[in-house]
Amino acid sequence: MYDKSVFEKTKYFIIDMDGTFYLGNSIIPGAETFIEKLRETGRDFRFFTNNSSNNVEVCCKKLKKMGFPVPEEKIVISSHVTIDYLKRNHPGEKVYLLGNERLTNDFINAGIILTDEKPDVIVLGFDTTLTYEKISKAANWMAEGITYIATHPDLNCPMAEGFMPDTGSMIEMFAASTGKRPIVMGKPMEETVNYVTNLLGCERDEIAFVGDRLATDIAIGFNHGIPSALVLSGVTSEEEYAQSPIRASVVAEDLKQLGEYL
Repeated sequence: MYDKSVFEKTKYFIIDMDGTFYLGNSIIPGAETFIEKLRETGRDFRFFTNNSSNNVEVCCKKLKKMGFPVPEEKIVISSHVTIDYLKRNHPGEKVYLLGNERLTNDFINAGIILTDEKPDVIVLGFDTTLTYEKISKAANWMAEGITYIATHPDLNCPMAEGFMPDTGSMIEMFAASTGKRPIVMGKPMEETVNYVTNLLGCERDEIAFVGDRLATDIAIGFNHGIPSALVLSGVTSEEEYAQSPIRASVVAEDLKQLGEYL
């Protein structure tokens, strides 16, 4: 019933967090069983979130509060991919960052030079402190043709009371205003595949992406020939998956059922 050959080469599972491992402030039943199964079968994992408004400390505290403490190196965020890209492609250049205090501190700690004056690069993160002043400054510089990067493409971020417009929605706003679109990091982009494989020192066929969002968690595997697993514990329903051109290697009710493929 469960084709275990799908993940026979997989050494690392790159697991989404909200909707996949936990919902709100509770671990999804059976999710910890999947992690145990990984360890039993000699595999490892990393959590990956596109949410650049959070940092590693916030993610670790949340997991610890739910009774699942992990070391910081188990957490990867789209901001890490963005910082790596900047260091490799724009070393020493000045960055105008649209980001909250946590994202700003991550950039500063990584040695990225931030400025409020005309920059060499604009970076759009999930800025929960976004103001009209920031929007106006960034839009004018974008219109001038300054290099423009976004940490991830998610349109909305799930919240306890519904959702909050995310970076992808801001991308559309700036596109409507300036006609400019960014170089996008995070899932499902190739820069994330390259970052993860370099981080783990492995090949593409040795990783697999797991998550509940077709446009990010599954598309990154589908677009780049990497195994992926869709879990139906989050935002995607069976009906939505049936109508989507984006296909997963495996579809499971949750992480516990996914463990049957190991």
